[in-house]
Amino acid sequence: MSNFDIGLLSFPVLMLLIFLRMPIGLAMFAVGFGGMYFVTGGTIVALARLKSETYSTFSSYSLSIVPMFLLMGQFATLGGMSQALFKAAESWLGHLRGGVAMAAIGACAGFGAICGSSLATAATMGQVALPEMKRYGYSGGFSSATLAAGGTLGILIPPSVILVIYAILAEQNIAKLFLAAFIPGLLAAVGYMITVSIYVRLNPDSAGVRPPVPMAERFGSLIAVLPVLIVFVVVVGGIYLGLFTPTEGAAVGAAGTGLIAYLNGGLRGRAWLDSFFSTAKSTAMIFFIVLGAAFYNGFLALTQVPQELAAWVVERGFNPWAVLVLILALYLVFGCLMDSLSMILLTIPIFFPIVSALDFGLGPEEFAIWFGIIVLIVVEVGLITPPVGMNLFVINSMDRETPIVKTYGAVMYFVGSDIVRVALLVLFPGITLFLLRVLG
Repeated sequence: MSNFDIGLLSFPVLMLLIFLRMPIGLAMFAVGFGGMYFVTGGTIVALARLKSETYSTFSSYSLSIVPMFLLMGQFATLGGMSQALFKAAESWLGHLRGGVAMAAIGACAGFGAICGSSLATAATMGQVALPEMKRYGYSGGFSSATLAAGGTLGILIPPSVILVIYAILAEQNIAKLFLAAFIPGLLAAVGYMITVSIYVRLNPDSAGVRPPVPMAERFGSLIAVLPVLIVFVVVVGGIYLGLFTPTEGAAVGAAGTGLIAYLNGGLRGRAWLDSFFSTAKSTAMIFFIVLGAAFYNGFLALTQVPQELAAWVVERGFNPWAVLVLILALYLVFGCLMDSLSMILLTIPIFFPIVSALDFGLGPEEFAIWFGIIVLIVVEVGLITPPVGMNLFVINSMDRETPIVKTYGAVMYFVGSDIVRVALLVLFPGITLFLLRVLG
């Protein structure tokens, strides 16, 4: 059996281990180590690679941005920023048909701008918005589907932990990726609000109406969200303008949200320690997956699987757009098996060389950025695609009274919105690259 055959055989083995509920990081590490043993003919090289791979992976300065953004999200939650965002959005939109659901979407978008995690955004906003939606007569399935979909904005609207990982894997500029994600993120939020409007008109009994809020109270609610806006502008704007590196920007954002949380009374007593412990646990989980993926991808590099597949696709003369659509469809399938971070770490080292060898009419940097945003959006769709969308289970665990089948039915409207958005961004790359071309 050739090295290439061993590399190809590793895919079904990895999928089987994941299907058997082995942790994804451990599954990638085990397959990578075992595959390296067969390729090199012994454990000496595999063990030596374990030492070197661990050092080379975690000595990357760019990875230090991950715990900073996670800590930033912890501080933002304790600082009451999620409540302030939802209250402001609700005061302006709540009186519309489906307005409280639209407010939840808007608040998720705002919180995603200072969180960077989909699951954290869904869980945090679920605690804030779910009782309010139930209070005004919103059905359980519609409420949970709205919050699950809104939570996906956490990984799309910058800063985003997943975008940082993609930038490291594809060797791209983090600031430019953040800038390119901005318009697709806004399109996602607007598309979800339009979806809410359509849903409540097709299902009038699914949503109640709350009375309008006085104009003075509306403007007063905006003052409470100013800290969120300031943190976002300072972090993202500072990174893009070159005032500091992405890692420094993440540290500035964490310090800023920490100060706001302290002034709001959210970081008193053990809250400080709890924030750091929670960040440490999340970071350890992410870094273990990163290590497993690094070891598995190192094994694939030895087998030359990515390079051979890229050469095979080019030689066959396949239509580039057909290849891209097939890859995006595979991401939807993977979304039913693993989380977004694992998908990115596992697939980008394989898929990126393949699509980079094809001609999409874009320069290498523009293509890498456009492809990264498209992949991120499709990964986001996987988080809410039944039956195994991660965000659906997060929200369902907070609303045990609602059968998850009801959530499945309502969330398909949001999946439809996502598919339309993906099609637009695939057909018109200029939408994603607009800000990059204007400000770059």
